Amino acid sequence: MISNNLTSSNKLLNHLSLSEYQQIAPYFQEVTLKAGQILYDPYDPITFAYFPLTAMISLVSIMENGATTEIGLIGNEGMIGLPIFLGGEYTTSQVIVQIAGTSLKIKAQILKQEFAKGGTLQKILLLYTQARLTQIAQSATCNRQHKIEARLARWLLSVYDSVLIDELPLTQEFISNMLGVRRAGVTIAANGLQKKSIISYNRGKIVILDHEKLKETSCECYRVVEEEFIRLIGARRG
Repeated sequence: MISNNLTSSNKLLNHLSLSEYQQIAPYFQEVTLKAGQILYDPYDPITFAYFPLTAMISLVSIMENGATTEIGLIGNEGMIGLPIFLGGEYTTSQVIVQIAGTSLKIKAQILKQEFAKGGTLQKILLLYTQARLTQIAQSATCNRQHKIEARLARWLLSVYDSVLIDELPLTQEFISNMLGVRRAGVTIAANGLQKKSIISYNRGKIVILDHEKLKETSCECYRVVEEEFIRLIGARRG
C-alpha cells in the first residue's frame, strides 16, 4: 500500500480528492524500475498500468529492420497503459524504462473497474489521453520538419521534465535510437550545444547547464506540447 500523502504521488493522481485517492490507494504497489527494463513488448496483453514517480519510461516504435524511434515519453505527469481503459488491450509499441526510478503499479482489471465508475479519475485519464495524442502528433511533425540540434534540445527538455534532474545518464547511441537519427548526427548536435555552454557531455552523461538557452535552441514543439499538458491536466511536461 502506498502513502496517503498526495504531494508525493504521481501528478495525475494528485487530481483525485482525498476520498477518491483512498479508495484506489490499496490497489497500488510501489515498485522500483531498472533502466532497460521492458514493461510491455508489442502486442503483449497489458496486465498492469504504471504511474511513474521518479522513473522515465518511453514508448518506442520498432521497425522490421530493428530501427527504433521514440513516440512517447512519460514521467510523473502521466501513466502507462492507455489501452486498458480505451479497450484496445495491447499496444504496437515497446514500453521500456529509460531512466531508473520508482513507479506505482496497479492491475489492469482494477484500473478498468475504477475508470468505469466515472468521476475525477475517468476525467483526468481522458484528458491525459488527449495530451498524449498531442505529444505523439507533434513529435511526428518535429521529426519531419526540424533540424537535429533543435530536436535534441526539445528532447532533453522533455527528459528533464520527466525526472527533474540536470544530470542525465544518456549515451549518444541511446539518443540516436530515440530520435531515429544516425549517431553521427547526434554527435554533431551535442557538440554544438556543448560549445554554446548549454550542456556538457562526457562518457554517457549529459548535464544541462542552461535551461533558458536550451529552450531558446529548441523548436516550438516543446512549447506546444508543454502548453497543452498544462491546459488539459494542469501539469507541465516536455
